[in-house]
Amino acid sequence: MVVRLGIKENTVSFLLLVVINVFVGAMVGLERTILPMIGEKQFGLTSMGAAISFIVSFGLSKAVVNYFAGQLADRFGRKNILLAGWVIGLFVPICMLTAHEWSVVVFANVLLGINQGLTWSMTVNMKIDIAKPTERGTAVGLNEFAGYFGVAMMAALSGYLASTFSLDLELFYIGIVVALTGIGLSIVVKDTKHHVQLHMERRKKERTETLSAKDVFQQTTWKNKTLSSFSLAGLVTNLKDGVAWGLFPLYFTSLGLSVSQTGMIVAIYPASWGICQLFTGAISDRVDRKRMIAYGMWLQALAMWLMLIVDDVVLWMVGAILLGLGTAMVYPTLQAAISDVTAIYWRASAMGVYRFWRDSGYAIGAAMAGIIADWLGFRWAIGLTAILPVLAGWRVYTKTKN
Repeated sequence: MVVRLGIKENTVSFLLLVVINVFVGAMVGLERTILPMIGEKQFGLTSMGAAISFIVSFGLSKAVVNYFAGQLADRFGRKNILLAGWVIGLFVPICMLTAHEWSVVVFANVLLGINQGLTWSMTVNMKIDIAKPTERGTAVGLNEFAGYFGVAMMAALSGYLASTFSLDLELFYIGIVVALTGIGLSIVVKDTKHHVQLHMERRKKERTETLSAKDVFQQTTWKNKTLSSFSLAGLVTNLKDGVAWGLFPLYFTSLGLSVSQTGMIVAIYPASWGICQLFTGAISDRVDRKRMIAYGMWLQALAMWLMLIVDDVVLWMVGAILLGLGTAMVYPTLQAAISDVTAIYWRASAMGVYRFWRDSGYAIGAAMAGIIADWLGFRWAIGLTAILPVLAGWRVYTKTKN
């Protein structure tokens, strides 16, 4: 069996992984517009903290699974872990459809976090396995484009169906179709273990750089200034996204927008995020990744503040586009940058630690937003959150610039 590295050299496998991640994103997108509003309408939740508690459970479980995903993949194979993630994902819509109280919804999001941690981690790692070192940004960008295209597509569709028919949990029948499709595609896709072996053979000199799990965690979290600044930037990016996910639907409906209008704004943000990653990942292969990360963090902050000072649907859409662009400048670039500064023998583990901290941001952001929104209101929760990307961007810029 002849194994070659490169996206063009593995077109069929790479494109199949792209399609799989569209469905991975769709699992999250199904919740993106409707679930905060269902919490208020169907379950009578009045506290913002309670209404968006499902994001906390999602973020915590996804973060923990991300940490172990690389180790599990090394032991059992990337394809097997991808398939296991989809099997677990099948139970998410089943739980939603049978939910008789909010705690069941929260539990379903624990399962969703596990599903996302396993499937998304595997699709991105498998694409990096296939790609040449000079194509990492492109590979991650295409992966994230596919995922967030799926998020946006399903967020818009669920918002439309909720406004046209009914805002209730029966919409999660769609999730069963998505999960079964993901299972089918994951059975077909080829594992990338031979590509990993080829990378290792080409970089045998890095065998001395093998680190223990404890060492990798310490390096990625605080010891290595470059890696730790990347972890902080990832955490703050998803902290911001947790706030947007939980509060944007409630914020815009509180301003008098319809469910359909709110769904459109909520969907434009991940759509912009996904589409822009088609370009930002590739651009990051040609420019200083660290500066690109810093500028992307600052653009996220400006976009969130713009959403608060305008009072027009079109301008809110512009803000959503800019928020997506800022996130797209950061998301694939961070993962490619981590691949740049880590050895092949501990790259997957370092990526797992980074993704652990990044997706902890969902839980931290949702919990923080719920407390602040209950105390001071939506505008303060969103506005104060925007300060954090400014600080994280500055740390990347100052701690890692050449």
